[in-house]
Amino acid sequence: MKVVIAHSRYRSAAPSGENAVVDEEAMLLRSAGHEVIAFERASDTIADLPFPRRAAVPAQSIWNPAVRRSLTALLRHERPDVLHVHNTFPMLSPAVLDAARDAGVPVVATLHNYKLLCASGDFFRDGAPCHRCAGGELAPAVAHGCYRGSRAAALPVVAGLAAHRERWRTLVSAYHFVSQSQHRLLAGLRLPEDRVFVSHHGVPAPAPGHLREHRVAYAGRLDAAKGIALLLAGWEAFRAAAPASPMRLIIVGDGPLGAEVRAWAASRPEVDVVGALSRDDTRGVLASSLAAVVPSAWEEAFGLTAVEAMAAGTVPILAAHGSFPELVTDGVDGVLFEHGSAPALAAALAAIEADVSRHLLIGRAARSTYRARFTPQAALERLVAIFEFAIAHPVVPTALRTVSGVQGASR
Repeated sequence: MKVVIAHSRYRSAAPSGENAVVDEEAMLLRSAGHEVIAFERASDTIADLPFPRRAAVPAQSIWNPAVRRSLTALLRHERPDVLHVHNTFPMLSPAVLDAARDAGVPVVATLHNYKLLCASGDFFRDGAPCHRCAGGELAPAVAHGCYRGSRAAALPVVAGLAAHRERWRTLVSAYHFVSQSQHRLLAGLRLPEDRVFVSHHGVPAPAPGHLREHRVAYAGRLDAAKGIALLLAGWEAFRAAAPASPMRLIIVGDGPLGAEVRAWAASRPEVDVVGALSRDDTRGVLASSLAAVVPSAWEEAFGLTAVEAMAAGTVPILAAHGSFPELVTDGVDGVLFEHGSAPALAAALAAIEADVSRHLLIGRAARSTYRARFTPQAALERLVAIFEFAIAHPVVPTALRTVSGVQGASR
């Protein structure tokens, strides 16, 4: 089939798992023989815009008429089978939905986060999960300045959510949630359930040949939502109980707390902070570690790093909330610890030190779970089935061909 992918790319200064998923998915579709056309705009371009255009970005994030015109023209010219919408903020706007309606192309929307209800996209405020807007409320996001810590910045974001809620309910032929947990937290959208699909992402396996080192790894953005404070506190508690332990910690990534993390590690010779690495190099670090710690303070909608660790046969040590309890069974193919608890994280680290052999077996089981549930090929088959459903059941009249015999998708 022919697929147009619409995506507003996140800034390259803040490496995005969502960007990686979109790119890998496009590559998989092409390798399977599908034609893929990218319709993308990049947030990196905002800084280079002249001031009048840069000042207009908040308004255009609510509605971008130029995007509607150009995407409509593209869809009418290419006549794709489906438009696959990912992130629309801030460079595309929900105008992409109207473009698809104008051209008679069914839409599949993949929801990667909580952006359609939450101004910050993560249901996270003041260091803890926050569900004040989960029922569809809008005022709390402005009152608390939930976008960039600013009421003024949050206002256009909230205005966009309010203006287009009905569009998201009526112009999308199929909704792709990436976990059951995410689906539950976004119940306030009141989407038509007969068009909802829940399907985990697939993750490429790392290159073979990595030797295990006696260390645990953290790979991700260095910010509060990712649980960096808990990571540092948990490691300190572990080392206080086992000061002679040969276990090392390697931290991959950068972000707002990067300077703080590097200062903390400077007096701890057993900790290596290596900064941001490529996806392949990051997967190599995970594959050569005994365990990967994912201490997220926010309720992750999926958990890319957790599954990347599983693909490598590395034990994922996960905060027990959000999507993580869906990904692993505690003590079988992963380890779950009480979210927000430094002593619980320290105990999970101590358990590895006390019985490395057992955790190597857990890593092997994690690899088996990955092969059964999270391979790119399995995810591709599920995604194509969602596309086929949307093509066969468009919510608006379509001038394009439809297909029959839709494969069952995981719902």
